[in-house]
Amino acid sequence: MLSIVSDLYIRLIPTNPDWQPTHDAAAAVAYVASLYSGPGDAVEEVEYEFYDRMTLIDAGENTSQIACSRCGRDIGLDWLGDLVRGNGSLSFDHLDVTVPCCGAVVPLNSLHYDWPIGFARFEVSAMNPTRAQYELDTEELARVADLLGHPVAQILTHY
Repeated sequence: MLSIVSDLYIRLIPTNPDWQPTHDAAAAVAYVASLYSGPGDAVEEVEYEFYDRMTLIDAGENTSQIACSRCGRDIGLDWLGDLVRGNGSLSFDHLDVTVPCCGAVVPLNSLHYDWPIGFARFEVSAMNPTRAQYELDTEELARVADLLGHPVAQILTHY
C-alpha cells in the first residue's frame, strides 16, 4: 500500500522582501519552538535561513490562483512556474515582472495570490507544528517581530 506523506510549515518572513536581521535569529527560533511545547503540542523542527537574494516563499499546494494587481485578470500558476524555471532558481535580484494579462510591469509581491505567499531574504520556519491554534496569532507575530527587529508575515505552506 502506498503511503502519501505531506508536510505543513509555518514560515515567518519580514514584510520587506529585501530586509535581513543583523543579529542572530536564535531568540526568534527559540520563541517559535516554545509555542509548540505545551501538552499535546509538537513541532518536528524550527529553523531559520538567510538567503543571498529575495527568495520565493511559497504556500505549496495551498496556492491555486494568481490575479494581476493591475487589471485583476487571472494569471495561471504555470506562468509563475515558468518564471521561476526561466530564472533558474526561486531567488530574484528584483521583483518587477511583466505580467502576461495586460503587459504591465508590477512587483511579484503585489500580485493577488489566493493563499498568501511572499518573497524574503530571511525566514523562520516551523515544520509540522501541532497545537489547538495552528496559525500564530497577532500577539505571537508581534513578539517574533520584536525579537527580529522588523514586522513579519506568516506563510502557511503545504507540500
